[in-house]
Amino acid sequence: MAAPARKNATAAPGPDPGPASGLLSPAPVDGVHAHRRLPPPPHLADRVQHFWSVRWDRRGLPPFRAGTLPHPNVHLVVGHESGAIHGIATRRFETLLADRGHVFGIKFRPGGFQSFLRAPVATLRDRRIGIGDVFGEGGRRFEAAVMPAPDGEACIAHAVTMLAEDLPAPAADSLLAGAIVGDIAADVGLVAVAQVQQRRGMTLRRLQRLFQQYVGVGPKWVINRYRLHEAIERLRAGRGVAWPELALQLGYYDQAHFIRDFRRLVGCTPQQFETTVAGEASQHPDGNPRA
Repeated sequence: MAAPARKNATAAPGPDPGPASGLLSPAPVDGVHAHRRLPPPPHLADRVQHFWSVRWDRRGLPPFRAGTLPHPNVHLVVGHESGAIHGIATRRFETLLADRGHVFGIKFRPGGFQSFLRAPVATLRDRRIGIGDVFGEGGRRFEAAVMPAPDGEACIAHAVTMLAEDLPAPAADSLLAGAIVGDIAADVGLVAVAQVQQRRGMTLRRLQRLFQQYVGVGPKWVINRYRLHEAIERLRAGRGVAWPELALQLGYYDQAHFIRDFRRLVGCTPQQFETTVAGEASQHPDGNPRA
């Protein structure tokens, strides 16, 4: 298996993953902060959504609190001291960037991690496990190699080698689950589970079991997260959001319930978030607060 892994490590990457989504804070204007998203080679495109790396240098500056909305993806993350596999987090992710550091990650496609885990992905929800728990000795070698790796490309070469050591064929249902999540992400008109059922000709029980096994959360959760991502991206692009209408589309018959859920996930009310975004825009006149 070693020879194919070396060959795959040099394979041409796939298409550009595009900009990040779900970021709750723009990149700081002081210090150094670099966030890169790098595509996988084609033979891993059905498992890996993209590789990513974050580097920062805030020496002599106060720490920066970064926050993101959760995505329906499993992440493998390695920092300068340790690594772990993170199941889907149902709450926002926050971290404090201080001094200087580098983090490298693999964002697996929805449905793409189950063939490595060989268990329902829902068992990882709001949990983290060791890289070696899934990838064995190859995972431990990867972790040791990535910690001192000089750049994103070197980290990717190590990641591709690790994944190629044991690359089981994906189950048809894992690809189906990923395709359904892709539908939800791409079509802002999908706001109800019944719409997904109708499009795919699938019973509710079948859809829920598919998501628990291969995605890790239910279809309603995925719909709600992506529509909130869309709302936040609209605000950051300078377009308004009709919050009462969005709440109704997402099945909230009581707007107060929507506001409570929004505050629990984002950390403030929709109106407070809108005010914050307007203030951030005034500090980033180039219109690119995440550069």
